[in-house]
Amino acid sequence: MKLPLLSLLVAMSKNRVIGKNNQLPWHLPEDLKHFKALTMGHPIIMGRKTHESIGKVLPGRTNIIVTRQKNYVIPSAIVVDSIQSAFAAGLEENSAKNEAFVIGGEEIFHQALTFSQRIYLTEIQKTFDGDTFFPALNSQEWREAERTIHFSEGIEQLEYHLVILDRKTPSST
Repeated sequence: MKLPLLSLLVAMSKNRVIGKNNQLPWHLPEDLKHFKALTMGHPIIMGRKTHESIGKVLPGRTNIIVTRQKNYVIPSAIVVDSIQSAFAAGLEENSAKNEAFVIGGEEIFHQALTFSQRIYLTEIQKTFDGDTFFPALNSQEWREAERTIHFSEGIEQLEYHLVILDRKTPSST
């Protein structure tokens, strides 16, 4: 059996901020549409705080929540106590599309980074104040496979880049 692709899906600012006070520090509807299109029908793995910031189970996806809190129950979600258990649950619940997504937060990204093969990264070309950050990436381990440049709609045209990073294999270095 072929293992599913484990991908990280993250939006971050130029200074690596991914959140502030358990919320996104920007409003980028286009990126939320991108998130939904990528994850629909796939398992999504997140920490408890990320789930609580979203405020609901995301429909059309298997929601897997990682928490150390005992007796934490969310109807219609799978609750586990470790990132390894989340991966196992993602394998069991995997869709035919053969990809599972880690969607945050900071601690879960740190734990999942060494296991992931792809990163879907929205690089927001502006700095923001925040208290949650995406880990620094080792350029020796990742190669940029794709980059598209976009501008948000609305009053403040925010530049953002949709980037796909793939883990380098020994033969591609």
